[in-house]
Amino acid sequence: MSHDPFFPDQELPPPGWLVFDCESIPDGKLLNIVKYPTEKLTPEESVARAQAEANANSGSDFLPVTFHLPIAITVLRVGVDFSLQAIACLDAPQYRPRNLIEQFWAGLVYYHHHFDAQVKMVTFNGRGFDLPLLEMAAFRYGLSAPQLLSAEQKRYADWHLDLMDWLTNYGAIRLSGGLNLLSKLLGKPGKTEVTGKKVYPMWRDAKIAEINDYCLCDTLDTYFVFLRTRVMSGALALDQEQLLIRRTKDWLRSQTAAFPVLAEYVTLWEEWRPWP
Repeated sequence: MSHDPFFPDQELPPPGWLVFDCESIPDGKLLNIVKYPTEKLTPEESVARAQAEANANSGSDFLPVTFHLPIAITVLRVGVDFSLQAIACLDAPQYRPRNLIEQFWAGLVYYHHHFDAQVKMVTFNGRGFDLPLLEMAAFRYGLSAPQLLSAEQKRYADWHLDLMDWLTNYGAIRLSGGLNLLSKLLGKPGKTEVTGKKVYPMWRDAKIAEINDYCLCDTLDTYFVFLRTRVMSGALALDQEQLLIRRTKDWLRSQTAAFPVLAEYVTLWEEWRPWP
């Protein structure tokens, strides 16, 4: 494979990081044949029943990752200087689950092969959700990624930075508020009208483009949280981070023709003013 599956038509400086996020929905057909095999439920009925059972048992209707299907993936290419280079919403504008999964794994294989240790993945809770979700999807579709999905116990140990793991000392505390809290501490939009709980109802209403907009904004929030963790770790000075943020805001404004949601995103942006 000689071309970049994520950014095939762009000439870009050397990459240092790939920041990504995905959105998913419960798979009603899978729920029916696994949890309720003797009943002929519709996918919607299966999801509603499983969510009600989960809520009764745990107080949350969020279903295990094994019953989820990815429907949106956004990838940001970030340079070795931590600057944002490019945005990709996979399989746009169709957003077909199998195609975006194939593109995702082909992209990771490409970057791992061509850049090896030069590039690392960045996620927020990717080790706990996103990567298991995408691995299950690779299993579903019979995809091969031998450079990554090997028999080793820790597949991404040197190639993945999970910001939630990093910020919680690998689960020592519960990061209540999550990405939304961290984003708002930095003056970034965080969650607005759309939240993760609304993704499945939006998908049922065929609002797949809006779901991808939400995914893109979450991925940008992840990028800005990543920058602040690099300040904390000493890889970036605070004034360098602030300069990068100003330049990124201008760059995002220049990308609104390709990604109209960015106009709203930068409008909701506030200056970083820590208190008290």
